[in-house]
Amino acid sequence: MSTAIGKSAIVAGAGSAGLVAALALARQGISVSLVGAMGDMSAGRTVALFDSSVRLLDEFGVWQGVAKHAAPLRALRIIDDTDNLFRWRPLTFEAREIGLEAFGWNVDLGVLNAALRSVAQSVPAIHMIEGFAEDAFFDADRAGCRVGGQSLEAKLIVAADGQRSRLREAAGIQARLERLPQWALTGIFHHELPHENVSSEFHTREGPCTLVPLASTSSGVGRREVSSLVWMVRSARAKTLKALDEDAFALAVERRVHSLLGKMRLASAIGAVPLAIVHVASIRGPRLALVGEAAHAFPPIGAQGLNLGLRDAAGLAALAGEAARDGHDIGAPALLDAYEDARANDIATRSAAVTLMNRSLLSPFLPFDLVRGFGMAALDLIGPLRRFVMREGVAPGFGR
Repeated sequence: MSTAIGKSAIVAGAGSAGLVAALALARQGISVSLVGAMGDMSAGRTVALFDSSVRLLDEFGVWQGVAKHAAPLRALRIIDDTDNLFRWRPLTFEAREIGLEAFGWNVDLGVLNAALRSVAQSVPAIHMIEGFAEDAFFDADRAGCRVGGQSLEAKLIVAADGQRSRLREAAGIQARLERLPQWALTGIFHHELPHENVSSEFHTREGPCTLVPLASTSSGVGRREVSSLVWMVRSARAKTLKALDEDAFALAVERRVHSLLGKMRLASAIGAVPLAIVHVASIRGPRLALVGEAAHAFPPIGAQGLNLGLRDAAGLAALAGEAARDGHDIGAPALLDAYEDARANDIATRSAAVTLMNRSLLSPFLPFDLVRGFGMAALDLIGPLRRFVMREGVAPGFGR
């Protein structure tokens, strides 16, 4: 049994983070059983992929199937749209300031997941299994689970099964789900004016409202400009907005962004997601590694979530590959400790920055407004600080 499972892993969760984890492990010579729901449940949602994520997808042969559907994010505009007495003028950050063509590329999540699945299905080392991991066990020399009537065993299990991870719970890893007083409303819009590949983020007292460029489309009436929306609002108001018809919701969005892109028309379903922060005691357990939202979850600000999860997957795979090549156990405690140590700073800094930004917007206290206004002024006026923040926003240690 130990020989058969010596270089094998189970990845639970067939979303973007799980698919990337499976591809990254397989690329390191590890046999992977990928378990999850293979259908597309991401219609109308988009994701902004940073430059480092795009390079990772390119290594897997995935990006070529995604690129034509993606829009480059060449600039980020931040507008303080609160009643802050100390609010600063709008800021625009341009990717060329840090030597990049774009901060990243925005793409429909359904398109991304379809491309990832297509490549995963072509990799002999990946066995895709429809279903959910149940009855998990974690022993000294192996771990496993059941999927339907099938039993699986491996040296390592990777939990990419979301905020309410069943495997995290089965392993006894303590986690607390902190519900926020906000929902995120999402949708895709056609609009009258060009977005010019600029992502626009309006800071409001309910949270950010962000319009992110998407690739333009063509139709019988010519070229159509397209953007995606992530609008964070208080929970009670979210239900009211979600209940609007398409035209009324589009008008509400248009007013919220001060007609920045002219007349807007909804081109997808309206998504509505309750927001939470997941506090996890550890991102590893016996023969178990957490990646993506099983390891960390926070509000959708600054496109940090999925990019952070892809770095989890790549970092874990690199450690497991090195262990496998040296003939070592890929699920050994030392390897999992190294994984947690390697990811700790990246996860902590992203989580803290996003949480602090969100809470500063929701807070009515004057000191928070003063600090936020001072921070925006510093980013506007101090060039080295501005470029450092841009680099670190894209990836930790970027350009070193």
